[in-house]
Formats: sequence, structure tokens, C-alpha cells
Amino acid sequence: MNVEHADVVVIGSGIVGLAHAYAAARKGMEVVVLERSAAARGASIRNFGLIWPVGQPAGAMLEMALRSREIWLDVLEQTSLPHWRTGSLHLAYRADEETVGREFADLGVKLGYTCQWMEPSGVTSLSDAANPEGLRGALYSTTEMTVDPRAAMAKLPAFLTERYGVDFRFSTPALAVRGGRVETSRGSWNADHILICCGHDLESLYPAELEQAGLQFCKLQMMRTFQQPDGWLLGPALAGGLTMRYYPSFEICGNLGALRQRITAQMRGYERWGIHVMVSQTMQGEVTIGDSHEYGSSVDVFDKPEIDELILDYLHAMARFPILEIAQRWHGVYARHPNEPYVRLRPEAGVEIVTGLGGAGMTLSFGLAEKTIEAMG
Repeated sequence: MNVEHADVVVIGSGIVGLAHAYAAARKGMEVVVLERSAAARGASIRNFGLIWPVGQPAGAMLEMALRSREIWLDVLEQTSLPHWRTGSLHLAYRADEETVGREFADLGVKLGYTCQWMEPSGVTSLSDAANPEGLRGALYSTTEMTVDPRAAMAKLPAFLTERYGVDFRFSTPALAVRGGRVETSRGSWNADHILICCGHDLESLYPAELEQAGLQFCKLQMMRTFQQPDGWLLGPALAGGLTMRYYPSFEICGNLGALRQRITAQMRGYERWGIHVMVSQTMQGEVTIGDSHEYGSSVDVFDKPEIDELILDYLHAMARFPILEIAQRWHGVYARHPNEPYVRLRPEAGVEIVTGLGGAGMTLSFGLAEKTIEAMG
């Protein structure tokens, strides 16, 4: 079979793979991307499209998220991909949610978050979607952005090829990696650096190493409404009190424990299925709604209607839209580590596995990729 050569071979064309291809190509490296499918179809197109720095813990991870946001803005400008820079609102309808939101606003500014507590009148001036009934206020952060993941994943490969000469080989699964060579169904590649960015596929390449890394699967259920009326805009992406107990950034709040205890005691379905409700809007005007988190060593291929019902029940209490009818339902799967923000493995010289970003792939990938390529020298 044919043997070709590249400076860098990236395996996987999801957002992690594309970010690494971009970072390497900008350094002048010859890059080829191998993708087993005809196009990316995993978690990178099944998400909210949110770049969400406010969810990252203060310090190195927040810095990585903010750097990733800077790179995203550069890429979005170069590609003319539409996006929203509307920030986010964590809406509070309970006293413990307000207490945590106010505490985060007080502490967060000193730690690098661009946020403030906003009273109900300020919230409703920013968002027509926020339900004013029972609203106590919201944590407002300005750094969050929304892109359409379907549009981004479709356009970025062509952009990388035209602007930086990245060679994409779709429908070309990598079958084995050894000794600086990638064997595929369509020939072999020799490379100085091989970057494996294959999402939740933990069984095809280096399965023993990935098993030892302690990764687990997470399945999430999501929905999307029909297109909202022309001119209606969501404004900031929305989250609620459930989200405060999900993202590690809120661990800085001493009052978080009381909120968690109340949810555990009174909202057992939400706790059982790891539900926290978030809302974003696509450029076509649809509203994306989710999500749940089922963790384990395998994935249930069948979705659970009760999860969607719990999400929508909570949503109706915190947000209002002109069109509530659901047009699409789906689930996504990603790999995560229970304790680490991502996993980086070096199973042999010249080979690096980058995976396990959990639900933060859109938020962290460009910043993480920059660090990966810098470390390669």
C-alpha cells in the first residue's frame, strides 16, 4: 500500500482534532487529518455550541478557556461563521440559588471572571426569554459565546484546507498506530507527531492505555425547538440553579453545599439523571435545550422520555419562548475523567492522545491545542 508522510497526523475531525490541526498548521507544519466517517458526527455536532468560560475553575483552566475564546474569535472572523457574543445568565428562583449567585459575583471578579449580580429588572431588560415570575435575579457573565456546531464542523475543514493546506482524508479510519506510522484502510502515513483526538472512541487505538486512564462515558439527552419567529432573540444563553451545582467554577462558593442538599433531597429525578437545564439559540433561530448526564462504562442506546419531561418541566418554570414545540431530540456521548479536566497520554514516542474533555470540548479545545503544539517543540 501507499506510504505518505506528514509532519503531523491528527486522528479525528471533531472540535479537538480540528483545533490541533489549526494550531499545528499555523506553526507551518504539514498536517493531515484522518476521519473514519464522511464527516464529523459525534459530540462536536450534538451540543449547545456554547463557549462557556464561566464554568471553568479559576486558575489554569479559566485561563485556557479565555485563551480558547480568543482563538475562536480569530477563527470566526476568518471564516465569517455567524455567532452570538451575548454572555450568559444563571437565573435564580430560589433563595439558595440567589445566595450562591451573589457569592460567585462577589468572589469571581477577583479570580478573573467577568461577572456581576443582576436584579430582576436588569435580567428582563437583557432577556425576553427569562421568566419574570418568581425571579430573584441572575448571575450575568459576559464571556460566553454561541456558535452553531453543525455549521462550524461543516465549514472548518474547508477553511483549514484553503488557508493552511491541511489535508483531510474522510472515510479513512485509522486501524493501528506504531513506530511513527498510522495504518489506515487506504494506505499508511509516516509522521513526526501523531495526535489521537478521537472523542469517546476508547477501543480502537491504545485501548489498554485508555482503560487504565480511568475514563468513563457520559450520555446526554438534548432537544431543539422549531425556528422562532423572525426577530425574536434569546439574548444571553440561559442556565439555572441546577447548573450551579454542576460546573466546578462554583466550588468557590461556601453556600453551594446547601443548594446541593436541597436538590438532592427534593429533586431526586434531576439528581438521578444528572440534569441541569441550559438554553442556547442557533443562528437559524431554533432554541437548543438540555441536558442530562448518565455516566458509566457503556452507553444505553435507548433514550428515556422521562428525562426529556424533567428537562422541559424545569425549563417552563425559568424561560418562555414564542414556539415551544420540539422539532428534534437526540443524544450525544463523550468521554470524561471523573477528576481531571482532560486526559493527555503519551503511549509511545511521537504519539499523543488528547481526550476526555467532557462537556467542555467547545470551550477548551483551541486553548488546549495551542499548549499541545507548543509542548511538541
